Amino acid sequence: MSSVVETVTDLVTPILQDHDFYLYDLEFVKEGKSWYLRVYINKDGGITLEDCALVSDELSEALDNVEPDPIPQAYFLEVSSPGAERPLKKEEDYQRAIDHYIHISLYQQINGQKVYEGTLTQLSDKEITLDYLDKTRHRQITIDRQKIAQARLAIKF
Repeated sequence: MSSVVETVTDLVTPILQDHDFYLYDLEFVKEGKSWYLRVYINKDGGITLEDCALVSDELSEALDNVEPDPIPQAYFLEVSSPGAERPLKKEEDYQRAIDHYIHISLYQQINGQKVYEGTLTQLSDKEITLDYLDKTRHRQITIDRQKIAQARLAIKF
C-alpha cells in the first residue's frame, strides 16, 4: 500500500503545483469490500468543489496513463478538502496553524484538563504555546508536544 501512496503522491504533486494547491494528506484504505484512494488538498483561502473536481479529473487521467497500473484492484477516487476542523498531523500543518484557533487533546491531564482550545501562538520542535480562555481570563500554556494525543483546527464560537 505504501507504494500506492508514494506513486500517487508523485503523480498528484505536479498537478497540485500547477494550480497553486498543496497536498494535505493521501490515503489508500480498504473499508468493507471496497478500496478508497482519498486525496486531501488545500490552498490559501480554501478549496472549492470546482478545485476538487479539477484535481480529480486530472489525477484520474494521470492514473489511467501509468504503466504498469499502480492500483490493479477496483477503487473509488475521492478528492476533497481536509475540512474546517482538519487534524494537525505533519509539521507543516502545525506551521500553518500558527495564529489559528486549535483543539488539543492530551494523553494526561495538565492543570486538571486533558483538552485545551485556544490560539496557537508559538511552536518549537518540543513544545507548543496556546493562548486560551479560562472562564473569563486569558491564559497561556506551554505543552510538550509528546503529550499531545490529537490536535486539529477548531472553529471558535
